[in-house]
Amino acid sequence: MTDMQPLLIELGTEELPVKALPGLAQAFFDGVVGALEKRGIAVDRGDAKPLYTPRRLAVLLPGVATTQPEQRSEVLGPYVNIALDADGQATRALQGFAQKAGVEWTALERTSDQKGERFVHRAVSPGAQTSALLPAVLAEAIDAIPVPKPMRWGAHGWAFARPVHWLVMLLGDEVVAADAFGCTAGRDSRGHRFMHDGPVSIARPGDYVGALRAAKVLVDPDERRARIVDEVTTAAAAAGGSARIDADNLSQVTCLVEWPKAVACSFERQFLAVPQEALVATMEANQKFFPVLGEDGRLMEHFIGIANVDSTDEAEVRKGYERVIRPRFADAQFFFVEDIRQGLPSMNAGLATVTYQAKLGTLADKVRRVAALAAAIAPKVGVDAALARRAAELSKADLQSRLVNEFPELQGIAGRYYALQDPSLDDLSLDDRSALANAIDEAWQPRSSGDDIALSSLGKVMAIAERLDTLAGGFAAELKPTGNKDPFALRRNALGLARTIIESGFDLDLIRLVADACVRNSLFIELPSLESRVENFSEIVDFLISANAANPGAASSLRTHLTKLQDDFTQDTAKRAHALISEIYDFILDRLKGYYVDKGVPPQHFAAVAALRPASLYDFDRRIDAIGSFAALPEAEALAAADKRIRNILRKADIEVPAQVDPTLFTEPAERALAEAVEAVYGETTQALAQGDYVDALARLARLRPQVDAFFDAVMVNADDLAVRANRLALLKRLGGRLGSVAAIEQLSG
Repeated sequence: MTDMQPLLIELGTEELPVKALPGLAQAFFDGVVGALEKRGIAVDRGDAKPLYTPRRLAVLLPGVATTQPEQRSEVLGPYVNIALDADGQATRALQGFAQKAGVEWTALERTSDQKGERFVHRAVSPGAQTSALLPAVLAEAIDAIPVPKPMRWGAHGWAFARPVHWLVMLLGDEVVAADAFGCTAGRDSRGHRFMHDGPVSIARPGDYVGALRAAKVLVDPDERRARIVDEVTTAAAAAGGSARIDADNLSQVTCLVEWPKAVACSFERQFLAVPQEALVATMEANQKFFPVLGEDGRLMEHFIGIANVDSTDEAEVRKGYERVIRPRFADAQFFFVEDIRQGLPSMNAGLATVTYQAKLGTLADKVRRVAALAAAIAPKVGVDAALARRAAELSKADLQSRLVNEFPELQGIAGRYYALQDPSLDDLSLDDRSALANAIDEAWQPRSSGDDIALSSLGKVMAIAERLDTLAGGFAAELKPTGNKDPFALRRNALGLARTIIESGFDLDLIRLVADACVRNSLFIELPSLESRVENFSEIVDFLISANAANPGAASSLRTHLTKLQDDFTQDTAKRAHALISEIYDFILDRLKGYYVDKGVPPQHFAAVAALRPASLYDFDRRIDAIGSFAALPEAEALAAADKRIRNILRKADIEVPAQVDPTLFTEPAERALAEAVEAVYGETTQALAQGDYVDALARLARLRPQVDAFFDAVMVNADDLAVRANRLALLKRLGGRLGSVAAIEQLSG
């Protein structure tokens, strides 16, 4: 049985970068384990995980084999016809190979491959001691750590995330002879910088966590994190509230301290008049403090700081925390008061001086386009168009505010506060004012991949209009993403748009919406002065959609048609908008692939629905659900294969397929039975399809399997009689048309 011993490697450093620390530790852990396994050294990982603090990276493995297994090698030599002469004696080629292998040629073995028989040297050597291999393992693991900005220190060429000051390396109770960054491995670690004097001697790897804990260092990040949560929760409860523990903030604080200690602090109540999001942002992002919330979820005048020391004078630590946060709060208060005094109309006017994008004009130009889109979308989902337009017109005013200039993450949030107080909105009812204010904030949602969509219907309309204009403008201005570059976040906007439509249950014609946005942006780019003078966008959009759906070649007649609407709307501009419709629609569908993968939808289900290019994404989603139910039916696989076969037959047909099926040309009972079944299912599914009840429609189609199977078993489609052949093709075309009415189910066939 292989002897196993615990392994400890600790790399002691100066304070490592906070956000990079977990990744550095994981890379170090994976590098050590990978380098051991690469050398065939058995590793018992158990529940081992990366251990780290701001001043160290550590790998602690419960069991590592003390020796390698036997090392077997096989080196191929020359083929027999080259290696031996006519007398069966070794040629110079074989003698050279044997000499290189260090054996007599007669000791070589033979093997065969496709080219024939050849000589081979096989050898077995004892495995090396793990302790002898660990220096190379360490070096390899360190080299594999992705350090974004390596530092150099001293008069040498070493570089790492931070200067390295000590190295611990133990296999069992023995120190492994190794060096790294000028440090010689030993068993002495270091405790807390301020609360422990002298080295911390580690007798065996199993003592490591406990020995450092005794030296006021919690090297296990999970233990450190748990203590922070416990201390913060207890301190907040003592203040009469509950702590807001943001996951990212908690992670960063965990990487800032080795021995966390909560310190309860407070600030002046007057600051609570400032938008609480600004105060929270200051506490979390700037100072890594934990805000305290009351039972109503509102911010209290308390916060919790985490010290890295058990202070003998906690009051002084508290004063320091409160002192550092007060100027930031005072600034936020000043900005907020000044913004309220300035007012939304004045902020909005300032948007005309801010360039959104060189080709797409100013932020004021963008706001006008978004407002028009919002007003067009609103009635389709039961939202007041005038209120939607007004909300959109104010949606970016806060970008000119002092508060957002200081706290960019408050865009939309600040606008909500200003709208609730601005006298220019006093003509609105309280309900409309509240809805408008909330929509200004919700228009930015989802702000990130894990964020919720807008809550209110008005907010959803705003979010959709904003993203439509961003996408149409981005593509019209030729700012499409390339590789990892996406300066206008078009990918994120496409997914946010799709999520908002689908998760809202809005049955909107996406192609029409995209067309409307494309026309407005194309007009602006080609003829910046024209947009305000074009009144009948709907006629332009209708024509572009019909051309897009029916025949791309119809674009050649745009000039004649569009001259009646607006002489300045040129053929080239129309073609540009026409081309963008399909491109943006396809781009949005491409972003939906990952969305449905995350929901567990098989890629072939997505492809089956995407092949039909539904204009409504809500309808797209219902078809996805239906195809999932259909795929679970026992008839699904056979019908999918049959549909695939039908489409292949029709694609290869060398005669014109009639539009109608002629029952008088049936010659086989199976084709007559299939025709009757197809006509019956058309009648049964027409209403279900019209109502979007795709699950019912596919369930009824599944009942066709017996007749479909019988048809292909008994009927020769390509009959010699051309009339009979054409009629059978017409029957298959009618069958395929209904089989593919919900999704291209042939995509489900392997």
